[in-house]
Amino acid sequence: MEQFKGQPRLPKFAVPKRYNIRLKLDLSTCKFSGSVAIELNIVAGTSFIVLNAAELSIDTPSVSFTHASNSKVLRPSKVDVVEEDEILFLEFADMLPIGMGLLTIRFQGTLNDKMKGFYTRSLSSSHEASVLIIALFKITLDVPSKLVALSNMPIFEEKVDGDLKTVSYQESPIMSTYLVAIVVGLFDYVEHLTSDGVKVRVYCQVGKVNQAKFALGIAIRTLELYKDYFEVPYSLPKLDMVAVPDFAFGAMENYGLITYRETALLYDD
Repeated sequence: MEQFKGQPRLPKFAVPKRYNIRLKLDLSTCKFSGSVAIELNIVAGTSFIVLNAAELSIDTPSVSFTHASNSKVLRPSKVDVVEEDEILFLEFADMLPIGMGLLTIRFQGTLNDKMKGFYTRSLSSSHEASVLIIALFKITLDVPSKLVALSNMPIFEEKVDGDLKTVSYQESPIMSTYLVAIVVGLFDYVEHLTSDGVKVRVYCQVGKVNQAKFALGIAIRTLELYKDYFEVPYSLPKLDMVAVPDFAFGAMENYGLITYRETALLYDD
């Protein structure tokens, strides 16, 4: 494990191709739980898998790797989260077979105030997940039904069951994993369509919707300008822009779900 500590990049012997993520948020206790199924391509002989993980408690008995060719299920002999490097280290007793396989993990965590991993801020509840590599993403959220739940892609299906709802999103195109985002909270929004049908929305705290109209107009004009100038249309069916109180950065260019400090997005004339 020591050879993986302090490294700026993950090792390349296991390459993620697709993430299927499910998250359940309990905002009354500031807790969350979830699961992920990762389609991995083992491209070199290894008995290790190393992933990014921040502020998570791993359910060790749930961790398994199933090879696609023979359906053999392997379980790690060692599971460690290295907090200072934000990595999850899995060691298996035997070498993992070359080729595609499915890694499944269940986890829990607490919404923190450190502005990393899943975090919560006052006035609105916003959460972002950021990792690194290129893959497809299919995300499902279990959240309070009164809240707005956003991710990079449009909603595919929403099922309400009393005070909770399950929101599933369309699968993303291949994208850098640090651009994956989830935002949950009480929001107002304004929206408009571009000339080629892209739905653009600006989300803000309830009561500040008039301050979002200027940014919406600029976003529509900018997308049109870029499409004409570069002769490349915007590639997603929607673009959401979200004003987040106490955001750590000026803005973050999550694919299809850009997050901003309120002062960088809202304008009151």
